[in-house]
Amino acid sequence: MADQPADKKLFENLSGAGKAIGVLTSGGDAQGMNAAVRAVVRMGIYVEAKVYFIYEGYQGMVDGGDNIVEVSWESVSSILQVGGTVIGSARCKEFRTREGRLKAAFNLIQRGITNLCVIGGDGSLTGANLFREEWSGLLEELAQSGKIEEEAVKKYVYLNIVGMVGSIDNDFCGTDMTIGTDSALHRIIEVVDAIMTTAQSHQRTFVLEVMGRHCGYLALVSALACGADWVFIPEYPPEEGWEEQMCVKLSENRARKKRLNIIIVAEGAIDSHNKPITSEKVKDLVVQQLGFDTRVTILGHVQRGGTPSAFDRILASRMGVEAVLALLEATPDTPACVVSLSGNQAVRLPLMECVQMTQEVQKAMDERKFCEAVRLRGRSFENNLNTYKLLSHRRPDAELPKDDLSCSTNFNVAVLNVGAPAAGMNAAVRSAVRVGITEGHNMFAVIDGFEGFARGQIKEISWGDVGGWTGQGGSLLGTKRTLPAKYLEKIADQMRANNINALMVIGGFEAYLGLLELSAAREKYDEFCVPMVMVPATVSNNVPGSDFSIGADTALNTITDTCDRIKQSASGTKRRVFIIETMGGYCGYLANMGGLAAGADAAYVFEEQFDIRELQANVEHLTEKMKTSIQRGLVLRNENSNENYTTDFIYQLYSEEGKGVFDCRKNVLGHMQQGGAPSPFDRNFGTKISAKAVQWISKKLKETYRKEGKVFANTQDSVCLLGMRRRNLLFQPVVDLKDQADFVHRIPKEQWWLKLRPLMKILAKYKTSYDVSDSGQLEHVARHSPKEAETGAI
Repeated sequence: MADQPADKKLFENLSGAGKAIGVLTSGGDAQGMNAAVRAVVRMGIYVEAKVYFIYEGYQGMVDGGDNIVEVSWESVSSILQVGGTVIGSARCKEFRTREGRLKAAFNLIQRGITNLCVIGGDGSLTGANLFREEWSGLLEELAQSGKIEEEAVKKYVYLNIVGMVGSIDNDFCGTDMTIGTDSALHRIIEVVDAIMTTAQSHQRTFVLEVMGRHCGYLALVSALACGADWVFIPEYPPEEGWEEQMCVKLSENRARKKRLNIIIVAEGAIDSHNKPITSEKVKDLVVQQLGFDTRVTILGHVQRGGTPSAFDRILASRMGVEAVLALLEATPDTPACVVSLSGNQAVRLPLMECVQMTQEVQKAMDERKFCEAVRLRGRSFENNLNTYKLLSHRRPDAELPKDDLSCSTNFNVAVLNVGAPAAGMNAAVRSAVRVGITEGHNMFAVIDGFEGFARGQIKEISWGDVGGWTGQGGSLLGTKRTLPAKYLEKIADQMRANNINALMVIGGFEAYLGLLELSAAREKYDEFCVPMVMVPATVSNNVPGSDFSIGADTALNTITDTCDRIKQSASGTKRRVFIIETMGGYCGYLANMGGLAAGADAAYVFEEQFDIRELQANVEHLTEKMKTSIQRGLVLRNENSNENYTTDFIYQLYSEEGKGVFDCRKNVLGHMQQGGAPSPFDRNFGTKISAKAVQWISKKLKETYRKEGKVFANTQDSVCLLGMRRRNLLFQPVVDLKDQADFVHRIPKEQWWLKLRPLMKILAKYKTSYDVSDSGQLEHVARHSPKEAETGAI
């Protein structure tokens, strides 16, 4: 690993020597729990702590015996890609009694366990906190009854608790995403995409019931990701008379030649009087009022099943490592904490603050304070709801805002895709078009990027034209890598001919370069003196100014799925190492994060230079690994990581050096990483970031409108890139980002994910230093005002 700056806070040799950590999963299972268990075990062993599985949750802790077992590094091999939880989960009435907790305390003391990592929902975590509060009293009682020595009471006087939330419902306040939520969305969207084809064939209406007894997150986000006609969630019941409104909307959509209708119902959906709204009730209403052919699909436990998504594996791995660090740093004064995700950061929050806010949501719903319930759910939830409301229902022309500054016309806004295709681009275009129309603009689509722009391939695009676009891969508008520099005059002519007042560019590094060129050309062409905004969309995730790009998550899932299949094939033959080449240009994001999600032994990237000595060390590492029961290896290489150490070279080197110990295979994934239907994350991210970009355009148009009927914007802050930075979405002038870009290699100079490189090495049993300068800060649960949601998280 590269040398670290002196001011970095490092754990070179994190020491948990003498500590014992117990890990359990409790409550409902969720995909990604095994990734969290694996990370806790391997990080625990890495810091020289003893780690114990507690099988069957709290029941296993109460029963003791073979339910609490010390584990080794190899115990968690091959569980990263497995759904559910391999250590089991069970409801336990006995643990709710003091008698049960007394037994649990005794069983833990027998093994010296005073550090607990609990992966579960709010009920499981609340139980853990109570256990912690009672701990010293339980030990005193055990000593008085002669079950343990007084010495043990002094030695094990404190119990440390760290929680991770495993819940597909995403119903825990304080974290943007819980472990399992993204995978559950994958299952839902797979079903929706499959249903859409059959529904279109027969002109059917489908009512889908998804999980979420107390929280509508799954229903809301899946509705946003598939462009559902209507959604019912417990936090935001429909207004009085919703039955008629819904039927009118479904009829209007059919009249516009829409061949299918999708209605999504959360299992806990209610009306404004707190009465249940069931999927059967919705179906009966549609059949009786409209006579549409209607079917109900209840997804049920399908949503809990299947392999975890790349997002959940990375999230759970990061949280697992952070949980071990939190346990090592815990003092008697540290409150029980929960490891959460805020934007792009793992943070620690006091457990009971999160539980209290989660309970407040239910209380607000019971008291029919639904706006309060939505606010308490957090910025991400509120943002989803506001975006869905914007996109789902077209207001009548009479209700659209008219430009009070110009009586003759509304503004004309053009949208184009630039660069290589990326899954989620179409969802972004759909969102831009519909929000633009809602804002009162005329929306224009540019075909085939800047090249098409110069040729005049521009057409007005309506609300209905983008129906059904969210689930489509690639770029329906067409996209090219061509930059505008050689077409400036022709593009300016087209801007003038079509009276384009603002420009929205969706694309990768070429899109960024294109906006820089248009911005520089303002001196010569007044036509470019209009608001321009870029939304990052590229599988490479190499755009300066944004931690994430639309399309990267879908590519990551493709890589992860392929690696899973490859590992499975290797498990049959034994002693085999696979070398896999990923896309990304010079950006190692896909190789690094794919390696973390797939449990790779190494990932070679351009940003962290490597030499023959490191290649040799990796071969030796794999040779040692083949002596264990884990007789397979996985190595990822970014396509441009090194011009001399090519994929073929590394394959030949490994083959030669591993002779007699292991054999090698290589696989170049190629353009399959750009294809396929977009993941729920990319649909959702593309939809929300585009909506925000168009709202920014509206604001800038009003600011830059001139009396003579023209828009004139020539300040730096009128050409911006909208990117996700740590915890927030930020508009940044493209000129200001020049210092942050390496134009030769087309990557940002600083990349957040490089901090996660040591994680993969640690989880693959390499000794390395780990930067924890972002860790260790216990924060408080933020309560935001309604205005904060507008600037907030994705």
